[in-house]
Amino acid sequence: MKTILVLLAGCSAILAQPLSVGVKAGLPLTDFVDTVSSGGGSLTSTTKLYIVGPTVELRLPAGFGVEFDALYRRFGYNASSPLNIVTNVFNIRTTGNDWEFPLLVKKRFAGEGPIRPFVDIGVNFSKITGLTQTVVSTFRPGATSTGQPAELRNDVSTGFVIGVGLDAHILLHIMPEIRYTRWGMDHFSGAIAPVGSLSSNRNQAEFLLGITF
Repeated sequence: MKTILVLLAGCSAILAQPLSVGVKAGLPLTDFVDTVSSGGGSLTSTTKLYIVGPTVELRLPAGFGVEFDALYRRFGYNASSPLNIVTNVFNIRTTGNDWEFPLLVKKRFAGEGPIRPFVDIGVNFSKITGLTQTVVSTFRPGATSTGQPAELRNDVSTGFVIGVGLDAHILLHIMPEIRYTRWGMDHFSGAIAPVGSLSSNRNQAEFLLGITF
């Protein structure tokens, strides 16, 4: 009975802590994929310059907190073969969505007035959705599409994430942050002959601005 009462007291203490919800938006500081062109062709990354999604944080005593985000970004890459390869001139356009779900432990420190610096650390989970690759070729007239290009290795990945930022509490919590993720596996890796090769960027950096209530 005593153990049950202790557990109930602990649950009540957790539920009594403030729960903040809001939105995060920002921009990537690195490309989603790294590309290397060769053979006179062109292979380029087309990472979109925005990141957006909801955020929720459970605030704990002593400046600690637990944060969970669901962040969306759009990415892509284009390939074009050299014009002198007349037997198979082609253009490839690949686009997709990346959803990331970082789970972080946050620590706020004492600061000047309403501004407090913080660090956060945790794990990140990534899921590729809506992947489409369209190929236009002179060898095979008309466009062909696939959701499973040969260079796709994994549609999910996990990684380690760490960030630093500031929490300005003026009615709302306004939190600019620089965040870094080291991914444990590639989403993409391989050659697109004869134009070059690409691989996922395992070192990901981004600037985020969080606004929570």
